[in-house]
Amino acid sequence: MRRREFIAGLGSAAACPLAARAQQTPTLPTVGFLCSAAPEDWEPNVAAFRQGLSDAGYTEGQNVALALHFAEYHYDRLAAMALDFARQGVAVIFASGGDNSIKAAMAATNTIPLVFVTANDPVSAGYVKASTGPAET
Repeated sequence: MRRREFIAGLGSAAACPLAARAQQTPTLPTVGFLCSAAPEDWEPNVAAFRQGLSDAGYTEGQNVALALHFAEYHYDRLAAMALDFARQGVAVIFASGGDNSIKAAMAATNTIPLVFVTANDPVSAGYVKASTGPAET
């Protein structure tokens, strides 16, 4: 009888971690914000970005997480920051603060969607491929 009780106890102990994992809050999709500038220089832009997310129905902490990486004008840091986002498996990377951020994000991943703003022609810069026909609907 003791042997059966021992085995039953082991089974219960093994099930506890599974039950604890099942009760954990699901991970929110994360938007990686990669910027070559300093945070204090981009406060208004980050506020506008958060407002845009909110306007689109994304509330930070409720249905989306936001991870901010600022290189503080040390462009050599961007590659490691972009790779960090790729390792984390963020849902999307928003690259801002210049072409160095875009290039770093593109080099870090080709599976995570990348959103960016650039003053350059994105096709000429090699960021996107030219369309060869009408857009699909």
